[in-house]
Amino acid sequence: MARDPRSVDRYETPDYLSKYRSRRQVGAGGDAPAEDGVPLYLRRFRERTTESSGSETSVSYEGERFTPALAEASRGKEIAAPVERKATEKITCEISIIRHGITQGYSTDAGLTPMGAWQAHRRGHELARRFSDGDRVLLVCADTNRARQTADQLFRGAKDGLSMWGIDAEITDKEPIPELRNFGVWTPDGLRDVTSAFRQYQATNETLERLAVGDRPRWLVEIDRFYRTQLGGADPIQEWLTIPMMYFEPPAMCVRRFWRGFHRLMSEQPGHQRILAATHSGPMRAFATWAHGYDPGEPLNTEEIRVKMREGGRTAFVSYRNRVTEVNVPPPDEFPNWEA
Repeated sequence: MARDPRSVDRYETPDYLSKYRSRRQVGAGGDAPAEDGVPLYLRRFRERTTESSGSETSVSYEGERFTPALAEASRGKEIAAPVERKATEKITCEISIIRHGITQGYSTDAGLTPMGAWQAHRRGHELARRFSDGDRVLLVCADTNRARQTADQLFRGAKDGLSMWGIDAEITDKEPIPELRNFGVWTPDGLRDVTSAFRQYQATNETLERLAVGDRPRWLVEIDRFYRTQLGGADPIQEWLTIPMMYFEPPAMCVRRFWRGFHRLMSEQPGHQRILAATHSGPMRAFATWAHGYDPGEPLNTEEIRVKMREGGRTAFVSYRNRVTEVNVPPPDEFPNWEA
């Protein structure tokens, strides 16, 4: 009876397994198997694998050798300056720009959800660990419900943290300041916060729809485009940062407004070493884009941009999302008046 060529007897090694054992014998000092029939790309891949095994790659920098294993072990969430440099730097004021917690909605001036309040309390608790005995902390916020409530919870969380760790630091009650407001939209009633402009947009749009009149005003068309971008799943803040919009406050003006506020606070209340500023994501993202030179993305709720003012007030370190950039601080008396 003729043997079926497709059959494999149990005592025979399958072809792929016999080849694998042959390669293992080479590694153990056996004779090299014949490479007949092995594609060229596969032979070269095996050669590279054999050459790289047993010798860890490393990088030389300033006389030291660094390996991938060291990089993995020392990877942190934040880039820290060398100890020698931190010892010589003198930071006169540290500013924490913090986004509000999760809110009940953006179409009205709604406050925080319970989760948003917990986020802000937790953030205040964490921030208190950075404080030192004798620190004076100034707490400011934008004048919206979600920013004010975030500041309230930051205050309570910081107080709880200071009590827990026994740190004797002082923190003020919140103070809403105009420089920290959200970006604005120019409407027939003047420049309005983007949230209140949305309410006016809805009311005006409804009236025009009911009356079935003709062309819409240009501010309405632009704010309609902004919100339809969000409804479509795209990023309206990225659009605001990159596309000139005629009725929206430019991102650069938000950055100038923030700096103007920080200069004012530091001059009026010079004894405070720290400022906690609760505000909104749009101006924060514009600030981070100005500092780093690229858009690092939307801040999460209660995420922080950290600004360390160096002695003399001419330069500062801005850190956000594992990136630290040294920036020239715009002087308070050199803001250009574009409309002049």
